[in-house]
Amino acid sequence: MRRISRITVAGAATASLALALSACGGTSTESGSSDSKGDKGLAIAYDVGGKGDQSFNDAAYAGLEQAKKEFGYETQDVEPTEGETDADKQQRLESLAKQGYNPVVGVGYAYATAVKAAAEKFPDTTFGIVDDSTIEAKNVADLVFSEEEASYLAGVAAAKSTESNVVGFVGGVDIPLIHKFQAGFEQGVKDTNPKATVLSQYLTQTADEGGFSSPDKGKTAAEGQIEKKADVVYAAAGLSGQGVIEAAAANKVWAIGVDSDQYKQEALAKYKDAILTSAMKDVAKAVYNLAKSVEDGTPETGIVRGDLKTGEVSLADSNPKFADDAELQEAIETAKKKIINGGIKVKSS
Repeated sequence: MRRISRITVAGAATASLALALSACGGTSTESGSSDSKGDKGLAIAYDVGGKGDQSFNDAAYAGLEQAKKEFGYETQDVEPTEGETDADKQQRLESLAKQGYNPVVGVGYAYATAVKAAAEKFPDTTFGIVDDSTIEAKNVADLVFSEEEASYLAGVAAAKSTESNVVGFVGGVDIPLIHKFQAGFEQGVKDTNPKATVLSQYLTQTADEGGFSSPDKGKTAAEGQIEKKADVVYAAAGLSGQGVIEAAAANKVWAIGVDSDQYKQEALAKYKDAILTSAMKDVAKAVYNLAKSVEDGTPETGIVRGDLKTGEVSLADSNPKFADDAELQEAIETAKKKIINGGIKVKSS
C-alpha cells in the first residue's frame, strides 16, 4: 500500500520544481491511471549515454515500464546533461523526491555522492543506486551485481568459439566496476583455453571523456583488435559497445554484448547475426523489485546483490547459433554450476 505521506508530498510540489526538473532534461512517462489517486511512484535518473543506449540505461527503463504497468502510477525518467556536476545530479534527485516520487533511482555509480546527499534530506523517500555499494543509509538500496560471474561465462563462450585463439575485451572506462568484467572474462577464457590470448583495452580514463557514450571510439578499438586477429570481441562499454558490435559485423567476427540481450535490441537488428551472446545483468529486475518493495510497504535497503545463483546475471541465448551449439552449452553449464557451488572462484579485479 502506498504511504499517505507520499501523497502529501506529491500535493506540495510546485510549478517551479517542475521547471527545475525540465531544465535537467526530464521526460514524463505518466500513466494517467485514475487508480493512482494522485500518488506518484518510481522515478529514474539516467547515467551517461541516457535512454536509447540499448544497454544499461534501457534496462533500467524496462524496469520502470514494468512497475508503471503493474502498479498503475505516474513515473518519471530523466536524462543526464553534458558536463554535469554532482550538484546537478543531487538537484535532479531532490526535485524528483520533492514532487512525491518514491522510490528515486540513480542509474550508475556516478550518482553516489548525489544519492547520499539527497537521501539525507529526504529520509521518508527510498533511494536506489545501481552499481554502487558505498552508501550506508536506512533509506538507500545499493543495487549491485556480480558482473564478473556472467563475464566468466562470456569468456568460456569466447574461448570455445575462437578459431584464431585471439579474443578481445573493450572496456568503456578504466574503473573498478569495468575491471570486474575484464577479470571475469579473462579468467573464463584462460580456464577454458590456456592457449588463447586476450587483448584488453579501455577507451578512456574517465566517463567525461566519452568512454561509455562514443560508438566511434568503440568501433576503432574493436577494429584494432580485429586487425590483430581477434575473432571474438566482448565490450563492456555502454553506448560505445554499439561501435564494437558494428565493427565485428563488418569484419565477420563475433561480438559479445553486455547488460541487456543485445541480439534483441531493435537499434542493433542489422548487426544481430554477429552477436554471439550477451553477458546480462538484470538491472530491469533490480529496479522493478525496488519499486515493488516500496509499493508493498517494505522498502529494500542496504546492499542488494544479483548473481548467477539468484539468476540476475546470465548469458543470453537468443542467437540460435549459440543456443544450438551443444558442446558450447555444456561447457557454459558446467562452469555455471561450479561458480554457484563454489568450485570456481571468479576474480573481480
